[in-house]
Formats: sequence, C-alpha cells, structure tokens
Amino acid sequence: MTHYRSTRLALTVLAAAAGLGLSACSPDNSATLTSTTPAPTLAPSTTPASPADIAKQKATTAYLGMWSDMADAATTSDWQSPKLVQNATAEALSKISRGLYADHYNGLITKGKPENAPTVESVEPADNPTTVNIVDCGDDSRWIKYRADNGQPANDGPGGRRHINAKAKKAVDGSWKITDFAIQDVGTC
Repeated sequence: MTHYRSTRLALTVLAAAAGLGLSACSPDNSATLTSTTPAPTLAPSTTPASPADIAKQKATTAYLGMWSDMADAATTSDWQSPKLVQNATAEALSKISRGLYADHYNGLITKGKPENAPTVESVEPADNPTTVNIVDCGDDSRWIKYRADNGQPANDGPGGRRHINAKAKKAVDGSWKITDFAIQDVGTC
C-alpha cells in the first residue's frame, strides 16, 4: 500500500468514525473531507442583560445573603460575625448586630432559617442603577429562638409571614449591599 493510499484510508476511517463522509478525490487527485451533516447552526444571540436586570439580580442576591448570614450568626448570637458585613451595611448592619447582641445578652440562640421570597419593587435610576427597593413576605415560623443554657424554646412570640421592605445600594467597589430593612408584624402578608 502506498503512502498516499494509507493516508487516504486513515482519513476515510477517521471521517467515518466521526460521522463525516470523504469525497473520493478532488480533481488534483488529493483527498478532501466533506461533511455529510449540516454545519451546526449558532444559537440565536440573546439580548445582553440590561443594567436594571443586573442590578435586580445582584441586589436580590445580597438580600438573600443577608438573611443567610444573619441566620448563621444567630445560631450562637454572634453579633460580631465577619459574615454580617458581606451583604449588609449602614442601618441594616446596625439592626442585625443590635438584635444579635440583645439575644446574646439575654442568653438566646436561634435555630433554623427564615424563608424569603423577595421581589424587586423598583430600580433607580433605570439606566445606571444605584438603588434597588425590595419587598418580601418572609416567614420566620421555622426560625426559632431557644435558651442557650438549657435548649428550651424561648417565648418570643408567634412566628409567621411578615411583610419586609428592604433597600439595596451599589457600593463604590460595584458590590450591592442591603442598607436598611423594615419588618412588619406577623400576618402582614
């Protein structure tokens, strides 16, 4: 078998294995590969996310992160947890720290996690957002306070669904943090 034939045979086998056909020969007597399957079509390009959409996503992530960080710190009432600054700042961070300090002072810890379902109420300004207002109907019925000394449930009132308003702001470094939030009474949503 000549070198030309062995090369052509190898190309034929490789092309067949890959699901491609091989043309017999080109007019100049050299082997050429031809696809027997249509060329893949490119997926239609998706419209890039708008600045408002990106801001909504990042602010919502910060909001959910704030509650997760708070729930983690609440298991020991660690008002100084470094996690708390990851997603909260300003008045929001102050409220969280004060609440955890009060629980620590009163010998309370919290077990479980709050359930949140935030939606974005507004983005300001729409073309280059710096503020996102979030509304939520948070449920704290499975996020329960206990006495740290004996593990007994603390009588801190009924849990349930509560209306929450929160404000997220874009920081100088481009990150989003919750700057304030207000929680209403059980049954407000």
